[in-house]
Amino acid sequence: MFDFIKKMLSGSNEAEIKRLRKTVEEINALETHMKALSDEEMRAMTDKLRERAQAGEDLDKLLPEAYALVREAAVRTLGQRPFDTQMIGAIVLHQGRIAEMRTGEGKTLTAALPAYLNALTGKGVHIVTVNEYLARFHSEWMGKIYRFLGMSVGLVEHEMETAARQQAYQSDITYGTNNEFGFDYLRDNMVTYKERMVQRPLNFAIVDEVDSILIDEARTPLIISGRGEKSTDLYQRADQFVRRLSEGEDKDFVREEKEKAISLTEEGVRKAERYFNIENLTDPENQELYHHILAALRANVLMKRDVDYVVKDGQVVIVDEFTGRLMVGRRYSDGLHQAIEAKEGVKVERENKTLATITFQNYFRMYKKLSGMTGTAKTEEEEFQGIYKLDVVTIPTNKPMIRKDLNDAVFVSQKAKFAAVVDEIVKRHETGQPVLVGTVSVEKSEFVSKLLEKRGVPHVVLNAKFHEKEAEIVA
Repeated sequence: MFDFIKKMLSGSNEAEIKRLRKTVEEINALETHMKALSDEEMRAMTDKLRERAQAGEDLDKLLPEAYALVREAAVRTLGQRPFDTQMIGAIVLHQGRIAEMRTGEGKTLTAALPAYLNALTGKGVHIVTVNEYLARFHSEWMGKIYRFLGMSVGLVEHEMETAARQQAYQSDITYGTNNEFGFDYLRDNMVTYKERMVQRPLNFAIVDEVDSILIDEARTPLIISGRGEKSTDLYQRADQFVRRLSEGEDKDFVREEKEKAISLTEEGVRKAERYFNIENLTDPENQELYHHILAALRANVLMKRDVDYVVKDGQVVIVDEFTGRLMVGRRYSDGLHQAIEAKEGVKVERENKTLATITFQNYFRMYKKLSGMTGTAKTEEEEFQGIYKLDVVTIPTNKPMIRKDLNDAVFVSQKAKFAAVVDEIVKRHETGQPVLVGTVSVEKSEFVSKLLEKRGVPHVVLNAKFHEKEAEIVA
């Protein structure tokens, strides 16, 4: 039964690709004409297409000309001609769907085509990436095409002032991270005067690594906080107390690792009452103290340095569990961040109070049109459909796949696993094959690094501690 459903779905995808190829043929038929145009004539075509789009002509009718124009612009500015498969992906994105494209098939260039087409309306296009490095790199790289064709391109970054943000959002095409777009929306809803707003109405977004942003991080709340008035002394006292406690059903506290939950046992409660010289810890008047103790327990027992956070320049900085990157400026809520600061012996900032919040799921559902790209989307197709009403189309590769996808290997222990990983790296390194090793945390990346050092394998480490050097290391 499962094989039958799989075949049926595969057949429907193939039929869809066949339909899309007809539009690609229309685009290809215009290639000779576009090649004959001068640079000035190509820029003039943008003005004509813009006039038609803003006069109400359907973008679907403009698509063949627009895509043929961008293809020729890519050849002239980047020396790259988008493949027919990239054209198929670009059509899918314009239709407000998800293009599942394998790694190395050119998603960045693919996104430039629907971005240009939809920017002709003058309503703006947002291209969403998972980190600032990619946003900056893609805006500079694809910006050569846009500017050649007379389009403006903007970039939204963390440290930018309001005026610079407004200018970036007024551009025809704007690059930025999901965090920046989401936080700017929240800030816009808090301003007193509309002149201070930075975003325009949310028109069209193309989301890179769409499964990570729209599924994995869907319920992640973006929170804007204000400084609270409470003293920070209690965090340090609670931290000193929990360091005396022992774990176990018959001891002071128990934990649920998966849920990141922790609670005091009856013995733990009695110890707290003696330590803080109170009669009843569960009394409503001691609720704040109880909250601080639990926060201190979570900080000391559940939150791991170099896994969940790093300490950098005297500050506790969160590590994004999905990307491994530092989330500068973001803080844990409910006093957890202060509890970690007390644990690490750095300055404890005052607890914040929430002023505005939204999840990525609710933010991205507000766009008039939404699309995305990823190498793996079919597995989450049901969720994309149910939550965002987004179809997934698997885009064929430009050339037959030669990469081998091997089965998972399972080991009896972490020690055995990492020994096997290092053996494999050494074997590949001896043949001159470059190796990329992915780990789940900063701590694990440094552990593998030490094992490689012992074996004399030259390597570089890229993790949250060295994210500023990403471009240099990757190059």
